[in-house]
Amino acid sequence: MAIELNKLLDVVVDKGASDLHLAVGLPPVIRLHGRLRQLNVPALTQDDTTAFMKSITSERSQIEIKEKGGCDFGFAYEKKARFRVSVFTQKGNTGLTLRQIPTKLRSIEELGLPAETIKALMDRPRGMILVTGPTGSGKTTSLATMIDYINTNMDCHIITVEDPIEYYHNHKKSIITQREVHNDIGTFAEAIVKSLRMDPDVILVGELRDLETISTAITAAETGHLVFGTLHTTGAARTINRIVDVFPKEQQEQIRTQLASALLAVISQVLMPRADVPGVIAAYEIMIITPAVEHLIRENETHKIISAIQTGTKQGMVLLDDSLYSLFTQKKITYQTMMEFAQNPNDLSSKVQGIKK
Repeated sequence: MAIELNKLLDVVVDKGASDLHLAVGLPPVIRLHGRLRQLNVPALTQDDTTAFMKSITSERSQIEIKEKGGCDFGFAYEKKARFRVSVFTQKGNTGLTLRQIPTKLRSIEELGLPAETIKALMDRPRGMILVTGPTGSGKTTSLATMIDYINTNMDCHIITVEDPIEYYHNHKKSIITQREVHNDIGTFAEAIVKSLRMDPDVILVGELRDLETISTAITAAETGHLVFGTLHTTGAARTINRIVDVFPKEQQEQIRTQLASALLAVISQVLMPRADVPGVIAAYEIMIITPAVEHLIRENETHKIISAIQTGTKQGMVLLDDSLYSLFTQKKITYQTMMEFAQNPNDLSSKVQGIKK
């Protein structure tokens, strides 16, 4: 093997890269501050990637790779870092993507979230809070920060259900139970049902990926628990539509009613390269469920949600494009980056006319 995996992981840790890509026919590639960069080493062979895979996977995972073409798991690299690993097969070759999980939890303020709004949500005894965004947008980090805030400041029993577990939490003022799907429990939906028998106050669901999981999570929120979940959607309105569309048409009206009463907030985020200093920065859309928003969800008028967010700034709401515009005017992101992530780029373009691009 031309290079040892440990040396590649050291590069990731030392440079503060977010991801390491290992593919046959290419040198190892890291993602640094949102951009892909090839390392100055020879292209990898199938023997290289297979050896990398075998060095960090269990026998059970190797069987899963043969049967299903891939697997996902958490991996601790000595005491230096943790990684979320995705092993996959493509064109008959083995490939790996390793995402570095920060070891230090950041505060709500450090993430750039509006602290007063978010902390008020954490104080709610029941309901559902959704954190959404594309892959790699920092959803897991935001959720880990919120869970750590509750863990530090409140006496609760917190249960997390993840696939795999990424951030490890210690017991603080709260008791925290972390369960990994496939290792500790069969499915997300099963884990939520079992959690209700474990005297929980807070339940985190790593991904709302199917009808059964979404349905049980909503029920948990309705029955007196604070539930956190994630979806791969951008924007509050799209998140509502995505949840409702998972269900058969004959159930959708009922789900809208349940969702309207159970939901507390949708926090949608994107992660972008910074323009002022090396690194990345997040922009957020925040929708708080006011009586007006609750009515829009129940009556299937999600197309009016953008207007409701625009008029809900006093309640802590903000549109993603307004968050992007604010970061642009502070020179924290470039004009090109703002436009790349904008929901309505034409509106933003008109807004910045007269500003030097």
